[in-house]
Amino acid sequence: MAPRSLWNGTITFGAVAVPVKLYTATDDRTVHFHEVHLADGARIEHRPFCTKEDKQIDRDEIVKGFAVTKSRYVVVDQEEIDAAGGSRTRIVAVDRFVALADIDPVFFDKTYYLGAGDAGPPARDAYRLLHDALERSGRAAIGRFTFHNRERLVAIRAYDKVLALHTMRFADELVDASDLDVPDVPAKAKPAEVRMAGQLIDGLHAPFRPEKLHDEHREAVLAAIERRADGEPIETDEEPEPERPDDLLEALKASLPKSKGKPKAKSRRRTKAA
Repeated sequence: MAPRSLWNGTITFGAVAVPVKLYTATDDRTVHFHEVHLADGARIEHRPFCTKEDKQIDRDEIVKGFAVTKSRYVVVDQEEIDAAGGSRTRIVAVDRFVALADIDPVFFDKTYYLGAGDAGPPARDAYRLLHDALERSGRAAIGRFTFHNRERLVAIRAYDKVLALHTMRFADELVDASDLDVPDVPAKAKPAEVRMAGQLIDGLHAPFRPEKLHDEHREAVLAAIERRADGEPIETDEEPEPERPDDLLEALKASLPKSKGKPKAKSRRRTKAA
């Protein structure tokens, strides 16, 4: 079954309007578990409970509240939230174009696809124009819109034959790396070690082929669950501690033979950003 659009709207930049539909670009493959009662295997329910009246309540009695103090909440309804958030619920307003390579991946959050909207040939022409212009220039459109009740900073870029939209984190949402409580490291690595590490990296260099990479942990967990369903025990092994060599240069030298025979890229073509 083809995925259904999550949102319909318009990308605007200058006097240009591009009707689009938003689709999810990822599929959550996480192994999910439910809470069950150990004694009889029955599913556990979590029911709404009022701590002041000490009783269970109906869900239609629940509203959203923002904590202004430890015990005081300001209650707002969805219409008030929408009104306070502005009118960008159907428009992705683009205010600049930046080099895609200048966006550090740490700012990317979730990825979506943008398809052309149902507004006839002129709208599809505008979609193709934006796609081809972004592809040729190597740039991304930076804009924002309201989605799932919050403002989203987004980057739009050409991806294969469609447009990709990445929701992004605002700068104040990132933890400053200088604030981390971590041990100090040397200002510079030793030149001989850098050269040797470079040889190891070159030996392990290969084209990026995402189809070759898969979630081995998920596969192992599902296999273990299947064995348990058949009545077999799940064996547990302690993960061995990696060796920490005292001589870093010797460890690099010992690693080099392992990299021989690995595929190398014939050219340094730029791969598409994740």
